[in-house]
Amino acid sequence: MQKKLEAFKELLEIMDELRSKCPWDKEQTLESLRKLTIEETYELGDAILKNDLNEIKKELGDLMLHIVFYAKIGSENGAFDMADVLEGINKKLIYRHPHVFGEVDVDGSARKVEQNWEALKLKEKGGNKRVLEGVPVAMPALVKANRIQEKASGVGFDWEYREQVWDKVKEEISELAYEIDKVDKDKMEAEFGDLFFAMVNAARLYGIDPEAALERTNLKFIKRFNYLESQTLAKGKSLHDMTLAEMDVIWDEAKKLE
Repeated sequence: MQKKLEAFKELLEIMDELRSKCPWDKEQTLESLRKLTIEETYELGDAILKNDLNEIKKELGDLMLHIVFYAKIGSENGAFDMADVLEGINKKLIYRHPHVFGEVDVDGSARKVEQNWEALKLKEKGGNKRVLEGVPVAMPALVKANRIQEKASGVGFDWEYREQVWDKVKEEISELAYEIDKVDKDKMEAEFGDLFFAMVNAARLYGIDPEAALERTNLKFIKRFNYLESQTLAKGKSLHDMTLAEMDVIWDEAKKLE
């Protein structure tokens, strides 16, 4: 524990030095750091998907730097400092885990923990907080859909049995097909959205992170397509010169190599 505290203390001291002596660090604001923090978060996400533990360690360090940076700016403005940040999260964690730090019984159910968490969040906001109010507007649509559904589920608005979601998926596919036949682009877009939302819901109910699942497919496609392109170039050809049938042959090779 002492080693951890010393390392954190050193980071705080380094930030003090950077903020007072480095021209770039002195110019930064909460707003200028925002986009950089988002980038660092995505880089951490990439490392997690690759299961690269060494890279995860590095990216966590980068994110920790940003947290300390924000706290330093907050202290300069007289709004908050690192102690306030840590005290705030400590109090929140203790309050929202009465089954750990109190006497609430959740029977070992993660589901009950989630529902209790959402109920406590509403209560601590004075009862006037809307359930979906805390979902960031700027959050990517796929991640946002998953978070919306988690929050709704947290207050009991969910399927009784997860298998029931497939009837909804089928219903949305049917409605999309109907609008496609009518060639109504606006309604097609709406129905595609409904179908995506239903599929995100299905993924959630089966314990699958839809963002991770889609990114897994993205990476798989990139790997296969890169193989297709490299094999095509090795034959002295361009993809523009290949027929779809010829590309399919190499694509199947890529799949077999996996």
